[in-house]
Order: sequence, then C-alpha cells, then structure tokens
Amino acid sequence: MTEIARWTLVALDCPDPRSLADFYAALTGWEVAHDGGDWVQLGSDAGATIAFQRSPDFQPPQWPSAERPQQAHLDFDVSDLDTGEAQVLALGARKAEVQPGTNFRVYLDPAGHPFCLVLV
Repeated sequence: MTEIARWTLVALDCPDPRSLADFYAALTGWEVAHDGGDWVQLGSDAGATIAFQRSPDFQPPQWPSAERPQQAHLDFDVSDLDTGEAQVLALGARKAEVQPGTNFRVYLDPAGHPFCLVLV
C-alpha cells in the first residue's frame, strides 16, 4: 500500500497543557519542545510525539462508560508492571478501578485521559 501521509503526533485536549505535558515528559523522558501556552508539544526521537491543547470546557472520559467513552488511549511499554505503576502513580496518575487484562494496566492521567502500561 502506498503511503498517503506520515503520522507525527497525537494531541490531547486538557484544561492545563503545560501541567499535562510535564506529566508525559516525566513518563516518557521526552522534553517539552514547544510551549505556546494553549499548545504544548513534546519532542521525541521516536518519530511521533504528543501535544496538549487547552480546552477550557474539557470533560474527561469516564472509563469504562458509554456516556463519556474514552474514544482513544495511549499505550506505553514497560518491562515491569509493578515498577511502572509505582512510577506513574508518583507522577500523579490514578489507577483505573476496572482492570480488564493481566499483561497491561489502565491508568488515568492528571486530566483524566486513560492510558495503559503494557508488559513487554
């Protein structure tokens, strides 16, 4: 299949872009590459990155829920789930009440977006 476009980033709506960027910078080891106030973007040597966009009326998803579904989530690979969990909780993540798997765990970032740590 011929490439039409190249994926470069995912943007998350949130009430405080810099705060959420700092959370994901600590999680990934990436640095803030651009801070325009309402748009903050991480730099990544992985080819794609994450950006954070101010949304004053942001309502976080309720996972799992049909009323306000997650719509999207991010996965991050870890070699040890317990160690990864302790680290993301220390950064301000919350562990989701529902844990549907055994080789991954679901968390909520400080703005309420679901993300997973996946055992590799």
